[in-house]
Amino acid sequence: MRDAAELSPHLGGFDLSLARPGNPAIMAVINRTTDSFYESASTAEEAIDAVETAAQEGAHIVDIGGVRAGRGREISIAEEIDRVCPVIEAVAHSHPNVLISVDTWRHEVAQAACAAGAGLLNDTWAGVDPELASVAARNDVGIVCSHTGGLSPRTDAHRNRYGLTAGEVVDRTLAGVIGLAEAALDAGVAAEKIIIDPTPDFGKNTYQSLRLLRELQRFTETRFRVLLAISRKDFVGEAIGGVEPAQRLHGTIAATALAVAEGAAMIRTHDVRATADAIDVTLAITGDAVPKHTVRGLR
Repeated sequence: MRDAAELSPHLGGFDLSLARPGNPAIMAVINRTTDSFYESASTAEEAIDAVETAAQEGAHIVDIGGVRAGRGREISIAEEIDRVCPVIEAVAHSHPNVLISVDTWRHEVAQAACAAGAGLLNDTWAGVDPELASVAARNDVGIVCSHTGGLSPRTDAHRNRYGLTAGEVVDRTLAGVIGLAEAALDAGVAAEKIIIDPTPDFGKNTYQSLRLLRELQRFTETRFRVLLAISRKDFVGEAIGGVEPAQRLHGTIAATALAVAEGAAMIRTHDVRATADAIDVTLAITGDAVPKHTVRGLR
C-alpha cells in the first residue's frame, strides 16, 4: 500500500468545494459487505465494478464501506481494512477524478484508507471514536459529522429518547453535528472539508426523520455543507406504507428533490442515474441550472 504522501489528493479527486447548494455532488454507496440492508458487493471485484458503473452514471464521490450499519456479526479492524483498502487503492488508480470516501467510525481503518487513497471520512457513528477527526486533519482530508442520538455503532434505534413526535430532535441533531464540526475544526480540519449529515433513521423514528427533512434549511444555513443520506431508508418505506428497500426508489427520489431544493450539497445514493436526473430537473426548476437540451417550441 502506498504512503499517503505519495498520493495526489484526496488531493486528486473531486474537489469538495465544488459541492454546494445549487450544485450538489452525488455520493454513490458501495457496500463492500455481505449483509447490507439493500445492495452488497461481496467481493472486491464486485465493488470495483460497482464503482465503474457509478462513475459512468455521474457519481462524483464513491462511499466505500466494509461494515453493515445495523446489527450483524463482529467485523474486526483488520477485516474491515482488508475489505475496503484494496478497493480504495484500485479506484484511486482507475478513477483519479472521483473522490473516494470511506464509511467507517474507526480511526485505524480511516488511517489505512487515507494511505490507500481515500479523501473523505464518512463517520456515520457521530464521533464515537474521537481520534477520527485527528486522522482527517493529519491526512488533509474531509470528514462527515453525523448524528445518531447516542447510539453505539451497529445498533438499531428502539424507543429512542426523543419521544414519538417531539420537535426537539431537530435542535438536538443540529447541536450534535455542529459540536462535532467544531471539534473537527479544533483538531485542524479545514472548514471547507467538514460536512454535516442530519442522518435520518439513525437514532430517530420516522416522524423525527421526516421532521428533519421538513426543517433541513436550519442545517443548510450553517457555515457547513450538508450531506443527506436518505437512500431507500426506513422512513421512506414507512411514509409510503411499509414497503421493503427494493420498492423505495420513487419515494427516495421525492425526498431527494426536496433536499436539493432546500440546499443540500451532497446526496448519498444507491441509485446514481435516477438521482442525477432528479437533481437536473430540480435545479432547472429552481433556476440554479439550465436545461441540458432545449428545442421544444424554440425552432
